[in-house]
Amino acid sequence: MNTAVINIKTEPSIKSQAQKVASRLGLSLSALINAYLRELIKTKKVEFSVDETPSPYLIKALKQSERDIKVGRVSPAFKNAKDAIKWLNDPNARYQNGDRV
Repeated sequence: MNTAVINIKTEPSIKSQAQKVASRLGLSLSALINAYLRELIKTKKVEFSVDETPSPYLIKALKQSERDIKVGRVSPAFKNAKDAIKWLNDPNARYQNGDRV
């Protein structure tokens, strides 16, 4: 089989962990990467699964936005961007609950 070499840089711990996963699946790291590349060619998609924990700042901001939504401190719905921009530039604009922006 004719092959080409691909050189990549990664952290040693990433390489080691990936080799262990590949081994548990009964594959070499090279076979695993080749399978991934074939899937990329076939589907034209890149998918990642990231298990992230939101920061305290993000959690606080999400809670505030939920409170704002509950009390109607949100903009009205717009049918087009022109109306949204007009509302944003209006010094007398009000939220849905009547509060000034």
